[in-house]
Amino acid sequence: MSVEWRIAPAPVAYEDAVAAMEERVAAIRAGIAPEMVWLVEHPPLYTAGTSARDGDLVEAIFPVHRTGRGGQFTYHGPGQRVGYVMLDLKRRGLDLKTYVRALEAWLIATLAEFGVTGERRDGRVGIWIADGGREAKIAAVGVRVRHWVSYHGVSLNLDPDLGHYRGIVPCGIREHGVTSLRALGISASMAELDRAMERTFAAAFPPHPALSPEGSGIH
Repeated sequence: MSVEWRIAPAPVAYEDAVAAMEERVAAIRAGIAPEMVWLVEHPPLYTAGTSARDGDLVEAIFPVHRTGRGGQFTYHGPGQRVGYVMLDLKRRGLDLKTYVRALEAWLIATLAEFGVTGERRDGRVGIWIADGGREAKIAAVGVRVRHWVSYHGVSLNLDPDLGHYRGIVPCGIREHGVTSLRALGISASMAELDRAMERTFAAAFPPHPALSPEGSGIH
């Protein structure tokens, strides 16, 4: 079974996205649908993960959604590509830590397609850019797993309004900022970013023998 790729043609309301993911997770677990990567944009909003601290919501200038993903506060909005990743981790032999590392590797490889060096930082989830001695976050990771099927996923800043982050302390980190490909001088389109994400996905998440038609368990 190959991973299905889906790109939303218009911004998706956050509640609708969560409902769709939960439905797909159940179908993957039941063996009646393939794994999926769903690329979306959202209207401007903040989400609060399971570790979010109330003090990190500076000003609710956009709707705030409490969500079951891991992590703290983050922003979603136009110009940011959100990748919702629904994979059967058990059949792929991935534990949660390995899965998050693979998501980070995928983001790093995607950025490299545009000549940008993304880096991990100890104690900080997500991908960071060292720009002229200043560190800034360009991509976030926040996941949830239900019955060993993943959902939620990653976000990568192409060209969002970075001023929209002012209502929160992103991911609870006050001493560093956020950036985007556009802020780094990269004028890529969303379609180009999508193609780069699809090209680099297989290296981070290679096909597993258990996912072949002979071993899929899907009939």
